[in-house]
Amino acid sequence: MKIEIDLDGKSRTLGMIHTGERALWTIDGRAIDADAVEVSPGIYSILIAGQSFEARIAPQHDSALRVTVANRQHRVINHNPRKWKRHRGLGAEAEGSQQLRAPMPGKIVVLLVEAGDRVDAGQGIVVMEAMKMQNEIRSPKSGTVERLLVAQGQTVNAGEVVAIVS
Repeated sequence: MKIEIDLDGKSRTLGMIHTGERALWTIDGRAIDADAVEVSPGIYSILIAGQSFEARIAPQHDSALRVTVANRQHRVINHNPRKWKRHRGLGAEAEGSQQLRAPMPGKIVVLLVEAGDRVDAGQGIVVMEAMKMQNEIRSPKSGTVERLLVAQGQTVNAGEVVAIVS
């Protein structure tokens, strides 16, 4: 898939080709060693050349997106005639019971809630440490923490369910 965007007023071509479990990413035809996982609606955990980043994506009133990475905001406009669709609308909450999964292998360092607690969409559930960085795994919806499937100090694998919110 290729999309044409304006990034802070500069035209860019982004490409992604699925190669099994991974994807090959390109920017303006140049290959990038990157991996991205959506950890909550509009929040992505991104590894680029071994460095971990969190990207937050929020819609703007004029169909642009505000992308925040490392406390820097960027304005993105998608120019493709076939718009890049996400599985969920930006800002929409997930529906039904949701499993929160570890975005990468790591260690659970803090449990922010307990089973039975009410949570809001985007609220932190657990904090995990991976590659010397701490990442908060957030609730994709408002609801109740049905189950916590991890304990503080526990190591987890990528994709492992850490909590269920209903």
